Amino acid sequence: MFEENNRSYIASSSGADAGVVAKTFMSQVFTWMTLAMIITAGTAWWFATSEAWKSLINVETGSLTGLGWIVTLAPIGFVMLMSFGFQKLSALAMTLLFIAFSVLMGMSLSFILLAYTAASVFKTFIVTAGMFGIMAVAGYTTKTDLTKFGSILMMGLIGIILAMLVNFFLHSSSLEYIISILGVLIFTGLTAYDVQRLKRIGAGAGTYGEDNAKKLGILGALTLYLDFINLFLFLLRFMGNRK
Repeated sequence: MFEENNRSYIASSSGADAGVVAKTFMSQVFTWMTLAMIITAGTAWWFATSEAWKSLINVETGSLTGLGWIVTLAPIGFVMLMSFGFQKLSALAMTLLFIAFSVLMGMSLSFILLAYTAASVFKTFIVTAGMFGIMAVAGYTTKTDLTKFGSILMMGLIGIILAMLVNFFLHSSSLEYIISILGVLIFTGLTAYDVQRLKRIGAGAGTYGEDNAKKLGILGALTLYLDFINLFLFLLRFMGNRK
């Protein structure tokens, strides 16, 4: 997501210093990611259990209103703004945008608690957390270079995005099932790939400057957050029980 932006900042570090710096950087990344997940979950629950969500979703038909579509699509704009605005935005601005993004994601995901039973949502979340944790540890500890797999996974991601756009018009249940399977596989792999990439970036965090290191930490948290959310949504298609 942000390889092009941080390429000029990556520098080599060696020995124990690089390891300590990488651990500190990754700790900050996972802290921000966890905070964003808590904000999203809290926002989703609030909208799903109050009258406020009715302004986003037509209660009778279950379809999104005009405002609902804006809220649903707004997070994409925030992701693009943070990614392409890396050089110009300050660390504080990036942080505030990330928090706002987490709130908007909670608003757009509130429909999950309305469409699926709470038990199945919780079950899917636990499975997602387990898979994400395993792949994150694998990506952090493996000695294998996952760069070549990252390129394949990114091409696969583009493929399922195009397939989802096509299926928006076809409404094919078979294609949707295939997309869901591929989505789980791709985001499972991307979790390991992104963690390894962030570990390498973090090893040189001491050379980037404090402001840039903080911004890279926020973008790293955004990347892993998106991996988790997308993995959760694809798994929910298999494990979710509709009300």
